[in-house]
Amino acid sequence: MDTAPARSVIPFMNAAVRSRSYSARHLAVGLAGYCAFINLYSPQSILPLLSEEFHASAAEISTIITVSTLAVALTAPFTGAVADVLGRKRVIVAAMFVLVVPTLMVGLSTSLSAIVFWRAVQGLVLPPIFAVTVAYIGDEWPTKEATTAAGIYSSGSSLGGFSGRLVTGVIADLIGWRAGFAVLAGIAAAGAVAVLFLLPHERHFVRSDGLLASGRQMLGHFRNSQLVATYAVGFGVLFNFICTFTFVSFHLAAPPYSLSASWLGAIFVTYLVGSALTPWIGWAVGKFGRRQFMVAVIALWLVGIALTLAPSLPLIVVGLALGAGCGLICQAVSTGYVTITAKAGRSSAVGLYVTSFYLGGSVGAAAGALAWTLGRWPACVALVAAMLVIMITIVVFAWSDTVRQEKPSAIEPT
Repeated sequence: MDTAPARSVIPFMNAAVRSRSYSARHLAVGLAGYCAFINLYSPQSILPLLSEEFHASAAEISTIITVSTLAVALTAPFTGAVADVLGRKRVIVAAMFVLVVPTLMVGLSTSLSAIVFWRAVQGLVLPPIFAVTVAYIGDEWPTKEATTAAGIYSSGSSLGGFSGRLVTGVIADLIGWRAGFAVLAGIAAAGAVAVLFLLPHERHFVRSDGLLASGRQMLGHFRNSQLVATYAVGFGVLFNFICTFTFVSFHLAAPPYSLSASWLGAIFVTYLVGSALTPWIGWAVGKFGRRQFMVAVIALWLVGIALTLAPSLPLIVVGLALGAGCGLICQAVSTGYVTITAKAGRSSAVGLYVTSFYLGGSVGAAAGALAWTLGRWPACVALVAAMLVIMITIVVFAWSDTVRQEKPSAIEPT
């Protein structure tokens, strides 16, 4: 019997199997990012509603955001070290399943203190998902293909961040905010099952020698002034995002705008602006220089936050879109700068950046609450503007002029 036709089909079959495997991996990392970030900022669109229900001030209700970002900041540096010992997929999938519980419990909470507690638990569980997924991408994809995988992860994360705010806002208007968190828990559960089956076990993972060695390496990063300066910029990025998008909800929920929870959730479509711009960042940094480009972006961010003082809602939305786009660009450039500045231990260097980033978010929520109490939205705008000026100063005086080509890295959505 002539088996030549059968043999000629085999390469095509193998190629099809490889293609399906790659598609499954891409979908898995996108889902991991989506399920993590659909939960982190989801209460932002319903903060005015929760403030009314629990008879809490804007400062008190903002602790719902503060506590989760603080929990992320506390656990992020150690997550990578733990995954280096236990393995990537095991940590990612376990954390995704655990995430379902606090998400569901937020919706079942009958007091503000209970919501704050379960939001803290959410924050503790999230770094094992998004930080380890980024590490998985770096391990399992070749350099040229890792860029595509990181882009899919970032797109899933950005879409998750937007979806979480929109879903809670729309469902809160339709059937109540508690149902919104039940829906988010269902999405998280479905995502965990999908990632369990779609994400292959790591093949290139090298187990770490231990947590102590990772800790020593992490402390060494503080001797690098370029890294410390970049951590400070990252702190400012999420400080501004949280201060802006937490308290603009209160600003727009009040007269003369009086936006409902659904419309407040829809405002976060401005976040998608940054996702459209990030593919051009490498070109812009190469053409204009990292430092000059960052100064220009932060200056444009200043224009955006100033526009939110306008009485016109369309102008406010334009200002928020400028802020969201500039913020994501700053985040992408800063993360890339960390990866080329760290001479060794890049995972722990990025972990420290993530800690500084989310610590900035916690401080931004707390400082924004104080500003809102003292002077409402104009005081919040002044606070953000001051932080942007500090960021420009750091970039001008502390960042190096040297421009090197870096490997694109995944962006932490805000």
